[in-house]
Amino acid sequence: MPERIASDAEQLDWRGVVDDLNRLLRLRTTPIGLKRVAKESDLDTIPRLRRPHDVHTADQLVGQAARNGWTVGFTMSDLVGAQCGAVLGLHPRDETWLSGKHMAGVWFETTEDSSAHQHAMDLPSSGTHEAVVVSPLASGRLNPPDICLIYATPAQMILLINGLQWSGYKKFEWGCVGESSCADSWGRALKTGEPSLSIPCYAERRYGGVLEDELLMALPPRFLPGTIAGLDALAKNGLRYPIPAYGLTSDARAGLGHSYAS
Repeated sequence: MPERIASDAEQLDWRGVVDDLNRLLRLRTTPIGLKRVAKESDLDTIPRLRRPHDVHTADQLVGQAARNGWTVGFTMSDLVGAQCGAVLGLHPRDETWLSGKHMAGVWFETTEDSSAHQHAMDLPSSGTHEAVVVSPLASGRLNPPDICLIYATPAQMILLINGLQWSGYKKFEWGCVGESSCADSWGRALKTGEPSLSIPCYAERRYGGVLEDELLMALPPRFLPGTIAGLDALAKNGLRYPIPAYGLTSDARAGLGHSYAS
């Protein structure tokens, strides 16, 4: 059985990983990877990569990978503004950005509230890379990505978390910055190297095509082998997706005997 954390993500069978996730969770949305690239010219080395012809939000470009199955490379010049760039480390957290003036009166009542939001966001370092690439994991084109993005319903997501916790248990504690909650997923996972769950925000749903009932888990690829092993172990114990409804008025004892020790 694979270890909870893989020592070398480059050795993963990416198509096999995606097949296992789909087998165990029946995901509706393509699992994708995200990778920071040091030089824009490095984008030319990635097979079948698309470059944006228009200005987009980062949500749209991530959505092109997750919803359309495209491999897309982009730089700060392709993004509509600093908010998108900062979450991916393509724009610095400078004083103008931290002031939050562009969000005051729209998302937050005062400039102080808006600035507090900006300071609360988890973001990776900037100045280390010029471009970002997103691509379906099964393509293997990023080998390995910095982080993997898995969109799932709440029922699928709790089983994914259970799989993460099967071996080497730890309690996960996540926050929510509200608007720009891609910082809770992409940003936090890039910054900390830890699995990071988010409730996708308004912009992710409006511009990125994230469905109403989807949550997002961002995690480094080294966590995937153990997560799949955990999901397999849970499935053998009868704890699998879809979760069958037991019934509100049925005698609970028979059902509990299968999933909990009496």
